Amino acid sequence: MTMSRGRSRFTILIVDDEEQVHSSLQRFFSRYNYVILSAKNGEEALDKLDGVAVDLMLLDLLMPGIDGMTVLKKACEKVPDLKVIIQTGHGGVAEAVEALKHGASDFLEKGASPEILRKRVGQIYELWLLEQKNKALERQRSITFSYDQMVGESPAMAKLKDMIVRVAPTDTTVLIQGESGTGKELIARAIHHHSARAKQPFVVVDCASISETVIESELFGHTKGAFTGADSATLGLIRAADKGTLFLDEVGELSQSVQAKFLRTIQERIVRPVGSTRNYSVDIRIVAATNRNLLDEVSANTFRQDLYYRLTPVTLISPPLRERKGDIELLADRILTQSSGKDVTVSAEALAMIKAYDWPGNVRELENVLKGAMVFACESCIRPADLPPAVGGEPSPANAEELLPAGTLASYELEAIRSALALADNNRRKAAKILNISEATLYRKIKQYRL
Repeated sequence: MTMSRGRSRFTILIVDDEEQVHSSLQRFFSRYNYVILSAKNGEEALDKLDGVAVDLMLLDLLMPGIDGMTVLKKACEKVPDLKVIIQTGHGGVAEAVEALKHGASDFLEKGASPEILRKRVGQIYELWLLEQKNKALERQRSITFSYDQMVGESPAMAKLKDMIVRVAPTDTTVLIQGESGTGKELIARAIHHHSARAKQPFVVVDCASISETVIESELFGHTKGAFTGADSATLGLIRAADKGTLFLDEVGELSQSVQAKFLRTIQERIVRPVGSTRNYSVDIRIVAATNRNLLDEVSANTFRQDLYYRLTPVTLISPPLRERKGDIELLADRILTQSSGKDVTVSAEALAMIKAYDWPGNVRELENVLKGAMVFACESCIRPADLPPAVGGEPSPANAEELLPAGTLASYELEAIRSALALADNNRRKAAKILNISEATLYRKIKQYRL
């Protein structure tokens, strides 16, 4: 019978009819993290192999009853990957050759230096450790990706799903980078779904949409009376995620002061609510996402370097739709089924146009286009005429100004935003200060005008 080998401690079975040998070897190996078992004869040793997983046998050749060579043969039949070191005071070259032929790893005389035995056992132990790591990796690879909200079979998506399955069982912090609309939150949810925290909370923090004046209270909570209007204490989103996963969407939008406080939370896994002198322990897995290049933000001194390194033990890339066009038909089927609740198809001509388009807004743009096309579709089939001009290949406005009547408030607002972004070298935080508005407001305006 072969026992399961996926264990955390290395087990040695000492087989010898001399009590002194057992006691001396147990004392010798007591300083190491090995499990030591004993058998006084061959019959007892073979019985133990039927009930206990053993990695290494230290075996005497001359014993009453079944001799050591017979025990060796039967033991290797029972446990093919068992390692055996023969230890005997009676043996020579012929016995050593025979023992090695029948599966022994080594043949040592009992009078040899204990250091020789220690080194040989240590070598076998190191090989065992490597074997355990390889088996753990194989078990992890055997887990199948099972989060059906993430649609796609392209090479880019296959690689991403494989990485999710590998990283999810750990508690490692993950940063997801990718353009807007590529589904970064879906990736974070997939990581949570495949983790040991799957049944615990998944808490989303949209760092771009929460005002800078309240985000500290939203994240860390506050005590009653901590500020004007704080009529009662709040837990905060970080503590709400205790035992689960905290997802920080658009983490690059956090202010420097909040970054500093959050860094301490990551390092020490504690939270101090606004207005409190008490720290609260939290057990959370952190997943963050951004459409910015955080290294550029670090260089511009708008994002803390120490926080960047805390967030990036593992970085996953959410591929843009233009790099996974083979998934477009699958995505379209999913979007149409979920949005309409009935069978809506896309004609071959319309599908060709959809696949030819570059989708700067990624999956989010594809979803919006298909939902709009369904409004105009006849006979539950989307045709080229139902698609917007940009996707259908017809001429479209070159920029947002052409969509807005000249002289309107919106046109002046758009021009002001463009000018501020240009002055700030497209740094949103600096542009918001120039415009004297919050970053969250600027972020919404950028989306509104499709800048």
